[in-house]
Amino acid sequence: MFDFLDSPQYDLFDAFWLTVELTVYSAVGSLIWGTLLAGMRVGPVPVMRAFGTGYVNVVRNIPLTVVLVACSLGLASTLGVTFGAEDFDDIGFRMAVLGLVAYTGTFVCEALRSGINTVPIGQAEAARAMGFSFFQVLTLVVLPQAFRSAVTPLTNVLIALTKNTTVASAIGVAEASALMKTMVENEADALFAVFGVFAFGFIVLTLPTGLLLGWVAKRVAVKR
Repeated sequence: MFDFLDSPQYDLFDAFWLTVELTVYSAVGSLIWGTLLAGMRVGPVPVMRAFGTGYVNVVRNIPLTVVLVACSLGLASTLGVTFGAEDFDDIGFRMAVLGLVAYTGTFVCEALRSGINTVPIGQAEAARAMGFSFFQVLTLVVLPQAFRSAVTPLTNVLIALTKNTTVASAIGVAEASALMKTMVENEADALFAVFGVFAFGFIVLTLPTGLLLGWVAKRVAVKR
């Protein structure tokens, strides 16, 4: 039943490794972009608040497939934006990371905003009374506590991001789900085995992450 695993045409390790790379790069980018969006949404500048609110409400309600296809066809194919990549596979990978960051950053923003709301407003007011600027209040007082409070929702976002990388196959990125589609077409007599292998692979990627970050959330929880 599992004879297909020995076939040289199926490289499971490379496929799942590409999934891991997509997840890591997108997670880092999403954390940075989501933090900036959260800062905009709670900031004192009306234009930035409006941009942050509008961006989050619009992008998170667009299907991820549409976002990725827009990055691939709109930026790469139409406008020629490739971020320095020349190979088709590299271009697809970078467009996938861009799309995942643009999409997942909205959920990171909302997770962080929920953490910001747990910080007592008196702490921010005390910092402003001491002469701190908004940026100093946000980075030195509010965000450190917000991150600690938001570990659990951020964990859920990371797990969802890991699974969302499967959508990258829509723009030709040869990650795990793309290989699974090929194997399903070629191994019709072992469909359940193919599905089982890939389901197990994603469990291996997501379950330890959830357990580890769940432990971290308990360790860094802010005592009120």
